[in-house]
Amino acid sequence: MRSFMDAKAMAKSLRQALAERKIELSHSDCLEIVSRQFGVANWNTLSALIDDATDPRTLPMPQGWTVWGNHDKNQYRLGIDPERPGVALIESRFSRASGIDLAAGQFATLMQSIVADAYRGSRLQLTASLKTEDADAGTIWLRIDDASGKVLRFDNMMQRQTEGALRGNAGWTQRSIVLDVPEDAASINYGFFLQGYGRCWVRSVQLVPVDEKVVPTHVHGRHLPQPQNLDFSERSRASA
Repeated sequence: MRSFMDAKAMAKSLRQALAERKIELSHSDCLEIVSRQFGVANWNTLSALIDDATDPRTLPMPQGWTVWGNHDKNQYRLGIDPERPGVALIESRFSRASGIDLAAGQFATLMQSIVADAYRGSRLQLTASLKTEDADAGTIWLRIDDASGKVLRFDNMMQRQTEGALRGNAGWTQRSIVLDVPEDAASINYGFFLQGYGRCWVRSVQLVPVDEKVVPTHVHGRHLPQPQNLDFSERSRASA
């Protein structure tokens, strides 16, 4: 599927298709039409967005971390914040006013995957401090998989009613996820991500075993730990 980065090729194809129908438009006119198809006022604006997306400036990657996510590689910048030692950053290259739509499930994440052998049967706590600026959502996440890749445990804080993902502008805030590691676990995967627009910083990441006094936060599995709300007296915020 073509993106705004293919605007010039799309304008060329449009001009050729119109010419076959005896409709003559200049390449410049077709660029203006394509720009409006992407919700941008004019070609000059879209051209500036393309230049920004191809900006050679990149953030240095922290050793041991990898990039993943459902996003166009030109839409996000990820790595170590050069202005804040010991801090990682994910930022969208475009603002909300740019006309480039990042809201439809777009997200980018920095993550690590480790072997679960040393942690089977234990309870793990992932903690980190997060900061956001004009963010749709910025959060940490923790997932435990078996050898086939099946998800055994998962929490990204996105469904929490309290102490969940950060949205909008938020100062440094500590967040925590606690999951049990089943005996059939093969890998432990974790990181932080930005969904949609904005910027998200993370620092002070820790992944450590904790004792049974610390309550797991996992709420997204197929099975509840015990019967809950059998009288239907409580409802989630999402359904309210």
